[in-house]
Amino acid sequence: MKLLVTGGAGFIGSAVVRLAVAQGHSVVNLDALTYAACLENVASVANSPLYAFEHADISDRAALDRIFAQHKPDAVMHLAAESHVDRSIDGPGAFIQTNITGTYTLLEAARAYWQGAGEPDGFRFHHISTDEVFGSLGPTGQFTEDTPYDPRSPYSASKAASDHLVRAWGETYGLPIIMTNCSNNYGPFHFPEKLVPVVILKALAGQPIPVYGDGANVRDWLFVEDHADALLTVLTKGALGRSYNIGGENEVSNLELVKMICALLDDRHPSGAPHADLITFVTDRPGHDQRYAINPTRIRTELNWQPSVTVEEGLARTVDWYLANEDWWRALQNRHGVGERLGTA
Repeated sequence: MKLLVTGGAGFIGSAVVRLAVAQGHSVVNLDALTYAACLENVASVANSPLYAFEHADISDRAALDRIFAQHKPDAVMHLAAESHVDRSIDGPGAFIQTNITGTYTLLEAARAYWQGAGEPDGFRFHHISTDEVFGSLGPTGQFTEDTPYDPRSPYSASKAASDHLVRAWGETYGLPIIMTNCSNNYGPFHFPEKLVPVVILKALAGQPIPVYGDGANVRDWLFVEDHADALLTVLTKGALGRSYNIGGENEVSNLELVKMICALLDDRHPSGAPHADLITFVTDRPGHDQRYAINPTRIRTELNWQPSVTVEEGLARTVDWYLANEDWWRALQNRHGVGERLGTA
């Protein structure tokens, strides 16, 4: 199968690219190489005959038409997105442009390609989204695929809009679409502006580790390599027009997560221990959702998929990866916004 993966130089996209090539798929990685992209993320497959790279923006229709015509993919896996909530608070325009206008442009290019090819039965447009479109949960309950949308940030609102566009193109034009909404990802190659790498790198530097509010916000943590496996499972086995929620089944509060990482660093990098002494509570993010949790029944029962990595195992693997790959994360330290507090507007 030949896959066109958008955002394949990003965190989740690169995990999909690496796994897809390992499984024997041909992969065309389409990425605009914005601030959070890193081609080193796919260096392990860059010389594979199954891999090709296209430097392009999903908002560039002419570029998309050329790429579809040249590579003739069997499926699109759409991961390209602006994804950092704090950045969306400070500058929502980029999120509207990429996540909404970019998704519209990609849908239209995919539709033209699919119709021009005679509407082949095997074609798929797989849209990858987030559980943040469902809003915030209280102490109990879980998101299902039927949970009403209730986005609370510019980021989640833009992703909700993109989800609606994909569903509309499926219903109106018959485009063969599949959708997934995932919980919080973590793991190797995570761009150092998100919580898990921020904690690791602040602790290694002996700097205050910022925790928003009282740290009681709860997330369901999904190891990125498990997510990539789930996405390829949905692509190859999922029902057309169906959506699947993908969760890690690892609910942990932010403060608990930070303390777990600190304990791992105490063991592996004892200089500066106890690292938990660096925890510093800071002003909360505006509109900070209290809790996310995914009900995985559909993907478990229909596709026989479940996560293989516990949060304890995944965090240990992640910490070990950052300790072993200092050259990777040091090269990203000077990119715009890294290490700064964003989203305080």
